[in-house]
Amino acid sequence: MARILIVFSSTDGHTIKICDRLQQVIERNAHQVTVVSVKDVRQTDLLAFDKIVIGASIRYGKHSKLIVDFIGRNLPLLDSKSNAFFSVNIVARKPEKNRPETNPYMRKFLRQIAWRPKKLAVFAGKLDYPRYSSFDRFMIRFIMLMTKGPTDPGTVVEFTDWQQVEAFGQLVSEM
Repeated sequence: MARILIVFSSTDGHTIKICDRLQQVIERNAHQVTVVSVKDVRQTDLLAFDKIVIGASIRYGKHSKLIVDFIGRNLPLLDSKSNAFFSVNIVARKPEKNRPETNPYMRKFLRQIAWRPKKLAVFAGKLDYPRYSSFDRFMIRFIMLMTKGPTDPGTVVEFTDWQQVEAFGQLVSEM
């Protein structure tokens, strides 16, 4: 049995939902999983874990600065353990952009940091116009218009491929 830590950053809550599914899959494989927000991770003893998984959502083309800072502060520790990283973004709804090597945000992020995660995944997120602030709704609709996505302000679409999430959970269990 391995002790696995999942550290996440979520903008609207969908990354938390993905972390919960990963936890279910990994725990079915007889591992112990702790899920913690990057905002609260300073109170966590990272040395107590055998594996560390980091997941982060995208907003306006960027992962959370808190995730980048966490990785920078803990680079030697991350490199010393089995580890993985996943990104959650709406661009991944497109088949040609739903893999780590083809997702522009994942590629940009990996160029920006020194860490080289041992396993990578990209998951399509959720579009939830009614939950967004007026500014976010306007900006995201504009982005969706440019990328040929849904623009109706009442639209709620979960693009996540849950089988892909479960396969990644299995991969984490086996690493």
